[in-house]
Amino acid sequence: MSNPGTPTLDQLQILLCVVETGSFAAAARRLNRATSAITYTIDNLEFQLGLPLFDRVGTRKPELTEAGRAVLAEARTVTHGVDILRARVKGLLEGLEAEVSVAVDVMLPTARLVDALQAFQAAFPTIPLRLHVEALGGITQLVTGKTAVIGISGPLNTSVEGLDRRHIGAVKLVPVAAPFHPLAHTGRKAPGEARNHIQLVLTDRSPLTAGQDFGVIGVKTWRLADLGSKHALLLAGVGWGSMPEFMVRGDLEAGRLVALNLPDWPVNEYDMHAIYRTDTPPGPAAQWLIERFATQT
Repeated sequence: MSNPGTPTLDQLQILLCVVETGSFAAAARRLNRATSAITYTIDNLEFQLGLPLFDRVGTRKPELTEAGRAVLAEARTVTHGVDILRARVKGLLEGLEAEVSVAVDVMLPTARLVDALQAFQAAFPTIPLRLHVEALGGITQLVTGKTAVIGISGPLNTSVEGLDRRHIGAVKLVPVAAPFHPLAHTGRKAPGEARNHIQLVLTDRSPLTAGQDFGVIGVKTWRLADLGSKHALLLAGVGWGSMPEFMVRGDLEAGRLVALNLPDWPVNEYDMHAIYRTDTPPGPAAQWLIERFATQT
């Protein structure tokens, strides 16, 4: 059995037009061609594929055969793919990026991330986006290593050459513990009391800020590389620690966690910055995304 031929894009577009308009004559009028040219194109397409696409017997209107319906679905996929290709090439000709890669801090509120990415998709539907989620120095490392063109980073107690940054707000931090934890008893704690209990600390997986501590006052600490694991251990009463307020709001309201009143707690906010390399500044789409983060309320 011989293999089917390869249809042209013009043949597939004419097939779609015949189906959309309901007849060969209507397709000819829309495409400003002779009806005979439309018929000839469909005949050639059927011959190339080795399948009848329309049932022309006993009907005044061309009706798709079962094979025709299957081919129609694939034709729509192909023509849609060509439309996307043309749109992406147009964007490249206009200076838009082929792809935007973003690294975000795990502390960034999910609502802000979703808002920015939904808006990005609507504004730049042809540009693929690559998302990385990291903590602390991991974001800066991805940007300096050119894995990400922009980063949404928390504070860094270190100077990094070749980076520009723009402040985009802050995340409120709350020290919390399970209601049955010793520190959860009602009232203000004595200075230094929290130091006697295990503090759960989010650790940096990058070497950029290795050995540096962020909001650590406990003598006994457990270092965790995942914020989800830290949250789970807090709920289980294994130590105390700070969490982004948006992430534990439901737990506080439900009584699963208790906000701690610690006189020596030094950190109430986690500043966020958009960062990028000065030698490879963000293109139009990435710059648009930074502006979206910066103007969120």
